[in-house]
Amino acid sequence: LYVLANEPSVALYRLQEHVRRSLPELAQHKSDMQNWEEQSQGAIYTVEYACSAIKNMTDSSVYFKSIDSLLKHAIAVKDQLNAAQGR
Repeated sequence: LYVLANEPSVALYRLQEHVRRSLPELAQHKSDMQNWEEQSQGAIYTVEYACSAIKNMTDSSVYFKSIDSLLKHAIAVKDQLNAAQGR
């Protein structure tokens, strides 16, 4: 009985039974993990895109300061022209 219970074909049969029972659950876990990975990659892309947009906005502050000074200069020139025409 001991020899029959430990025969290699019985061990292979037990492995086959174990695989047959556990494979559907493992396949479902794999599918779930792939879905979570796709969602995570999408979220990571969104965060990186938002960080890039914020960085570009802070980098553009130089241009906004330049535009502000040019507008102030244009207003001053316009005021000078209006004063000159008023005389």
